[in-house]
Amino acid sequence: MTGDDFGHMAYLMLLLVFVGFWFVGAQRERIGKTLQYAAIWALIFLGAIAAVGLWEDIRSTVKPVQTVLMDEGRIELPRSGDGHFHATLDVNGASIAFVVDTGASDLVLSKQDAVRAGLDPDNLPFFGRAMTANGPVATAPVRLDEVRFGGYTDRNVPASVNDGEMSTSLLGMTYLNRFSQITIAGNKLILTR
Repeated sequence: MTGDDFGHMAYLMLLLVFVGFWFVGAQRERIGKTLQYAAIWALIFLGAIAAVGLWEDIRSTVKPVQTVLMDEGRIELPRSGDGHFHATLDVNGASIAFVVDTGASDLVLSKQDAVRAGLDPDNLPFFGRAMTANGPVATAPVRLDEVRFGGYTDRNVPASVNDGEMSTSLLGMTYLNRFSQITIAGNKLILTR
């Protein structure tokens, strides 16, 4: 700390003391109420400091993330607030969010995620059909060069690109069948290879 910094700090402290004395003097008749407000603001300030300091712990509790336990050969996915299990996979080098969907036959990419994975939906043959909750949609079969999930890497993975509107890609059974066991225990989906 330089001399200038010390001078600035002393000035600000002196100013704070002056303003504090003026405020207490002006509020003499209502000193009890003023002290009560000061205590409330002090608690709000301490709460904000605690929230900033504990943010990483709070965030991991509110929004849990997938856990990879390679030594045990499993991946654990926490149940999300929407009741589904979500997973993040690297597809052809792009990080893509999926909803685990045991009702989906294929690993299904939305058009947006297909572009992120290096595919061109405008040049894909959408001759397949899939039944969805919103009715039939056209699909295009594709092969993904590389899919990484946790510590596992799979190559030449069959998938489909959905021609309809999808907010999230689907992790369906053709990919999930690569795991020897799929277990739901409490609020976790456990995939074991």
